[in-house]
Amino acid sequence: MKTLGHILARYTAWIWMLLHHLGIWGVFAIAFADSALLGMPVDAVVATYVYKDHKRLLFYVVMASLGSTIGSIPLYLIGYSGGEQVLRKRISEARFQRIHQSFERHEFWALMLPGMLPPPMPFKLFVLGAAIAEMKWTHFLLAIFAGRFVRFFVLSLLALYFGPEIVGLFGSVFSRHIYWVVVALSTAALLGFFYWIIRGRRRRARSIAA
Repeated sequence: MKTLGHILARYTAWIWMLLHHLGIWGVFAIAFADSALLGMPVDAVVATYVYKDHKRLLFYVVMASLGSTIGSIPLYLIGYSGGEQVLRKRISEARFQRIHQSFERHEFWALMLPGMLPPPMPFKLFVLGAAIAEMKWTHFLLAIFAGRFVRFFVLSLLALYFGPEIVGLFGSVFSRHIYWVVVALSTAALLGFFYWIIRGRRRRARSIAA
């Protein structure tokens, strides 16, 4: 147990040392690595960066969202070139069919909504599912960016109010109340989307009237 704790401590120290050298671009690098290679504490990194430098909140959220989006491209290419066998080996047939059917009905939301959720949501499985369903390239990138943007923006606001420690509580609440978390985040995303549409229409109407 002490050995495991020592390894985790050294791993954490290595990450923060790396971030020290990367500066404000660290959130992009960690988010990219989290999506492309292995699991990284991207939520903790974003929360800490925002808490220490709240004036760059939007910058950190956008950079983390871009890093996660671009980092998902290699996995998409793997899935597109033969990921169905990989996915079937990792999940049950019933779950595979549910993911596949969700992409057939609403491919954008089938990827965006999981992208909004923190671990332990197995987001990489949905990226593979999008590739297998041959999701349009532009829709794929936009869905991931939108989902990650909502996730990191909400997390940043919570971190400013409660501190970076909110990351652990956020993960605990998600694992215990996954249904309500999905409903809350989905509602917030839809309200924001409709607000953006209505605002755009009002602007166009004012410009035409002028």
